[in-house]
Amino acid sequence: MIARAGTGPLRRLVVLRHAKSAWPDGVPDHERPLAPRGRRDAPAAGRALADIDCLPDLALCSTAVRARQTWELTAGQWGTPPPVRHDPRLYGADVPELLEAVREVSTHTKTLLLVGHNPGLEELVLTLAGDSLDDALDDVRTKFPTSAIAVLAWHGDDWGSLGPGTALLTDMIVPRGRKPGGQAGRTPGPKGS
Repeated sequence: MIARAGTGPLRRLVVLRHAKSAWPDGVPDHERPLAPRGRRDAPAAGRALADIDCLPDLALCSTAVRARQTWELTAGQWGTPPPVRHDPRLYGADVPELLEAVREVSTHTKTLLLVGHNPGLEELVLTLAGDSLDDALDDVRTKFPTSAIAVLAWHGDDWGSLGPGTALLTDMIVPRGRKPGGQAGRTPGPKGS
């Protein structure tokens, strides 16, 4: 894997926006569950991460129901899911709050999965990526839809070394699950979302 120049081991931050949520009447935003499409797309995200050999050592997940359900369905695609921390700071977090949570992660973690919400996640990816492979950065700028995955790589001795422009955006994919009687898909970039 290619990463920006730097010292220390290769680290990857995998950013996953929660899958499509439902809008039931009278349900507070934090408690909104996944919609049927979200229940199809979240497992597809897990399969996509396995396909690109990008399984995390640790996951940080928003406490919102739709984010927790996304995590459960995504991780359910792997033989042994990594530990997860449900962090209330990730619900509605902006870039400084997201970075604070990421920078607290142990140096033993090489690949970290962050499950949360827009606009914070999209802004985080755009802040951290100094460059990208192919058109990944342009794809994020165009749209970071539900179930979107962005993989950022850099070399650093710890998670505190991650800062604006220090990472290379290696992947931006939008996995889509199979509709009953339909086709499954992994759509690169925002197309088909």
